[in-house]
Amino acid sequence: MKKIMARLPALLPVFGLLLTFECSGQSLKSEDIKPLLMKEWERAKAYTVGFLNSVPADKYLFKATDSTRSFAQQMLHLAQSNIFLMSITTDLEPLPFSLADLEHSPSAQKKDSVMNYVTTSYDYCINAIKNFDVNKWGEKKNMFGFEETSGLKLKPVAF
Repeated sequence: MKKIMARLPALLPVFGLLLTFECSGQSLKSEDIKPLLMKEWERAKAYTVGFLNSVPADKYLFKATDSTRSFAQQMLHLAQSNIFLMSITTDLEPLPFSLADLEHSPSAQKKDSVMNYVTTSYDYCINAIKNFDVNKWGEKKNMFGFEETSGLKLKPVAF
């Protein structure tokens, strides 16, 4: 459950977009979703960068308790989760740093490093969506031992 909750921030833009579609009652085509998803990931990136900028550099190593991640570690986890989940979804090769143990790397804990990894992860996701073949929306993928769809199947919603 902790792993699912830790990945939730990476999935929030998609959930927000789904809610928008469900509430609007409009029918969307597969090719319509790409620019909307890219816009949502751009918004999430801007919000996250603003959040990262609001935290002083000397607070990046702050931990509420010894058993939790520091602020830097949590943001590095977010960056790696973004890339991991999007690489599975789109079959795009993950970035090398997404496979490293950044959370325990002292050089990755600095504010400028965290900013770089996080913004790079959002750029990776935006690029992955931009280049994803809309004909592959809805393909089944194996994720965490479960078969999941790799995209969104859009259907009209009646009220």
